[in-house]
Amino acid sequence: MIEIYNSLSGRKEPLRPLEVGHVRMYVCGMTVYDYCHVGHARSLIVFDIVRRYLRHSGLRLTHVRNITDIDDKIIARAAENGESITALTERFIDAMHEDCEALGVEPPELEPRATEYIAAIITMVQTLISKGHAYVASDGDVLYSVSGFEGYGRLSGKRLADLRAGARVEIDQSKRDPLDFVLWKMAKPGEPCWPSPWGEGRPGWHIECSAMSVALLGTHFDIHGGGMDLKFPHHENEIAQSCAACESAFVNTWMHNGFVNVNAEKMSKSLGNFFTLREVLPRLRPEVMRAFVLASHYRGPINYSEENLRQADASLERLYVALRGVIATDSQSLVPEIIAVRKRFKAVMDDDFNTPEALAVLQSLARDLNVAKAEGDTALAGALAGELVRLSGVLGVLQWEPEAWLKNRPLLGLSVAELEAKDVAPARVDAAAIDALIAARTAARVARNFAESDRIRDELAALKVVLEDGPAGTQWRWA
Repeated sequence: MIEIYNSLSGRKEPLRPLEVGHVRMYVCGMTVYDYCHVGHARSLIVFDIVRRYLRHSGLRLTHVRNITDIDDKIIARAAENGESITALTERFIDAMHEDCEALGVEPPELEPRATEYIAAIITMVQTLISKGHAYVASDGDVLYSVSGFEGYGRLSGKRLADLRAGARVEIDQSKRDPLDFVLWKMAKPGEPCWPSPWGEGRPGWHIECSAMSVALLGTHFDIHGGGMDLKFPHHENEIAQSCAACESAFVNTWMHNGFVNVNAEKMSKSLGNFFTLREVLPRLRPEVMRAFVLASHYRGPINYSEENLRQADASLERLYVALRGVIATDSQSLVPEIIAVRKRFKAVMDDDFNTPEALAVLQSLARDLNVAKAEGDTALAGALAGELVRLSGVLGVLQWEPEAWLKNRPLLGLSVAELEAKDVAPARVDAAAIDALIAARTAARVARNFAESDRIRDELAALKVVLEDGPAGTQWRWA
């Protein structure tokens, strides 16, 4: 049985879908005013793995990932750019989808936009007012009354008294409590707005997710996920709103992925270590980014560094090298080796999606495959290769043909300036030119011209080409 760490209870709990065989999952998506960054990539990949494994386990899944397309940051960025909000959001939604495709992130079943659910948001706000959990402030905003919800702070482990003691709140006569938050915001001149019982305005950020998740998944569903930074106040406020409005448990399991640090420091624009995927992916095969994320457990912090990316690249290369030259066959023959590896893979993934251990299982399988190749056991090698491809697909890796991967030189570790400074940049060497040099080396060896053969090997080594001589001839890959 799959067990998931529940942020709400602070322990691992068995996944027992409310509807047998059907998991309903909501994951907070992007606020589309800029390009996705490395932190977004982690969340996208983490919940893509959850999605893939639930399906692999035979469960039906309804996965909702929302888009916030109205927000203070969106309004400010559109004004700064001198473009309409629609033009801004559409541009960054398209960019997000391109980044997801590059990372191998599958699209969710449903991708609602906040602006499509204004009516549902207004209805939920009206319900909260009628039940005494919200009020219209003197400035026209509708605010949620935090003190009226007994369980506030349970998800984040925060107490109201401590929050109030530490709050830096300007004098605001419109609030009954400094912790109360906006459900419906009165529009300022020139801002986008919608009609409501309280006047022209727009939704607050927190109420958007409550309204969309309830509308699409019901008042009580299985999993709600997002980054650790959303636990407070966003998810805490979602719980308060939804439980108060619907008088329901709302969500059974809360999942939160950890933060991304850059070279052991918190990623921040102010520190100059903030990277968008548009900056990173041209220098890095996207599958390496995926392997980098998988190498750490989703709940812990992860350190984005050149060294860790290199390690992820090397781990993938070992798997691709094992697959090289093998015709993968149907692994359903269930030889003892495959039965054992499936059990290990299932055990670690059932244990709160332990992807580092799952990768270790794949590496062990690759070692067995290499042994079978060395011993000339073609049948076993084919079955092991088939299983390696099958299980890797659950994690979204090994999606390339081995030869294409091994001969596709990445830009990892080389800046654009460094590449342009080279007379022959390794990333730009044509594979056909490498093949021609290898053919010339082979001819020199046949002619016993070992000096020429060694010269060509040295030339290839200078281009970061690794040669592998074997019975079937010489194969190559990038170092």
